[in-house]
Amino acid sequence: MDFSIKACDWSKGAANGFLDGKADVKVVGVFEAQTLTGAALEMDLATKGLVTRVVKAGDMSGKAGSTLFLHEVSGIGASRLLLVGLGKQDAFNQKAYGEAVRAAWRAILGTRIAQVTFTLAQLPVLERTGDWAVRTAILALRELTYKFTQMKSKPENGARALKKIVFSVDPADEKAAKLAAKQGLALANGMDLTRDLGNLPPNVCTPTYLGHTAKKLGRDWKFKVEVLGQKQIEELKMGSFLSVAKGSVEPPAFIVMHYQGAGAGKSAGKNAAAPVVLVGKGITFDSGGISIKPGEAMDEMKYDMCGAASVFGTLRAIAEMGLKINVIGIVPSCENMPAGHALKPGDIVTAMNGTTIEVLNTDAEGRLILCDALTYAERFKPAAVVDIATLTGACIIALGHHNTGLFSKDDALAGELLDASREAVDPAWRLPLDDEYQDQLKSNFADVANIGGRPAGSVTAACFLSRFTQSYPWAHLDIAGTAWKSGAAKGATGRPVPLLSQFLIDRAGQ
Repeated sequence: MDFSIKACDWSKGAANGFLDGKADVKVVGVFEAQTLTGAALEMDLATKGLVTRVVKAGDMSGKAGSTLFLHEVSGIGASRLLLVGLGKQDAFNQKAYGEAVRAAWRAILGTRIAQVTFTLAQLPVLERTGDWAVRTAILALRELTYKFTQMKSKPENGARALKKIVFSVDPADEKAAKLAAKQGLALANGMDLTRDLGNLPPNVCTPTYLGHTAKKLGRDWKFKVEVLGQKQIEELKMGSFLSVAKGSVEPPAFIVMHYQGAGAGKSAGKNAAAPVVLVGKGITFDSGGISIKPGEAMDEMKYDMCGAASVFGTLRAIAEMGLKINVIGIVPSCENMPAGHALKPGDIVTAMNGTTIEVLNTDAEGRLILCDALTYAERFKPAAVVDIATLTGACIIALGHHNTGLFSKDDALAGELLDASREAVDPAWRLPLDDEYQDQLKSNFADVANIGGRPAGSVTAACFLSRFTQSYPWAHLDIAGTAWKSGAAKGATGRPVPLLSQFLIDRAGQ
């Protein structure tokens, strides 16, 4: 789909020739108060009161989420006009805008319409600007059109009819909206990659497959990729990571991606060259190991690599955006399987930094692979490190499926991530990381235990990781509740790629 921007000042009538532009449909919003404003008013004038008559007849109440196609319309540069109900004008916030946008796209996608002129991005959304509205509309459309059909012998859907969308924005927002359209498209592409990787079956999306995907991503977007195998991982003495991998016949992979958007070395400047490191949990299937999971919904444990998938998607998005920032993506990847030689409860393993870990539950394996990756990240002298992991079921109990759990002792970094989550409408909630919780990880036989019991399970998991992050600013995102959906709508969500991308956009000053 092609997205473009057109500056329109509806207060000047006919919006600078906007009504002359050709499209299959033009989309305008109608509030409940029955008072037409902006594009709706201009369309009404151009059609000699057609919109007013429809509203007065009760065919369009303006109720939030309602839609109505008007056919064989003349004088607007399109044969159809789509009216979208917006609800109450004084309550038209970002949530209401999102609902209106999705309602409009659903109506259009149910037709053979190919070209759309879209005026909703020019609506007065509380505390939001036109560029935000454009990006939000693009992401909503791409979410609705996403289908995972790679594994079907006969894909259900053919090519979409929709080809071209023109967004009208205020002249003052035109430059920012053009950038937002570019970033929105890149972000949607990154989210699709994340969804695809998550939705692939675990017999296809193995650690080796992730390594090949990383190399292809590096070739496509011109950045360096290293994929370390079993022998190299052993040489690094990543005993904690390897302890999880040894129960599977699939070889582990330790993937390192180097995006140098700000350049490297002295020419880029000291601060610009210091990278942000993203570390993604890449368990391509999690049986629980010897501490095996219940059989119900175990198929969804293919999604235990969604942290890794979000790192892939974020790097693809920022590369397409051309962000001037250095980012390192680290993905430790393996399967967690039961076997005669698998990790056992009671085993003690030694992490890369020398810490000994008593394994009390082999289903708490994500932290065992992440701790070595977090130690490895030190070599890059990072400006900040953010790890992303489907780490704990406890986070779902605490926050459900709306907010990602955020943990950090660095208030500034946590604030950046929370600001990015709000801007991207990819919500996160900060949870505590107090030292008192560390006591739950005490072991009689090793430096630390890998679990701290049922109380505050997501907090103690983050506390475990924090022990390996003393040399840099660090934050942890627990995406166990937000990375995928279950039930009839089962599938990867692409989160938290919007949050991470916005965080990097803000850091890059773009």
